[in-house]
Amino acid sequence: MDSRPKTLILDIDGVLLHHHGTLSKQWIASPIKLPGVTEKFHEWDRKGYHIVLLTGRRECMRKATETQLAILGIHYHQLVMGVTGGQRVLVNDLKENSDYPTAKAICVERNAGIMELEI
Repeated sequence: MDSRPKTLILDIDGVLLHHHGTLSKQWIASPIKLPGVTEKFHEWDRKGYHIVLLTGRRECMRKATETQLAILGIHYHQLVMGVTGGQRVLVNDLKENSDYPTAKAICVERNAGIMELEI
């Protein structure tokens, strides 16, 4: 098993924050953080994981999204905006002398939170 810190790529709406429907409804005054988000982010910070957040929110919503995440105490390394709502596919290489995959995907139920997520 590789001992280097993992890179986690997480969607915002429906995974970290309650998904309210269409993209235009995602900016609300009081966003709802889903169960397990605070605990998992503390755990991942202790483990030194690199956290990349993805969202379908438009680039013009970057400042508002960054403010929303900061108020909620969600700290990350990178924020990728404007990702389509279509299927997301991660393609990575398999290292020559490795017996384990260098990428995996986990789909969680929308708005269920990440309390039970094991990475």
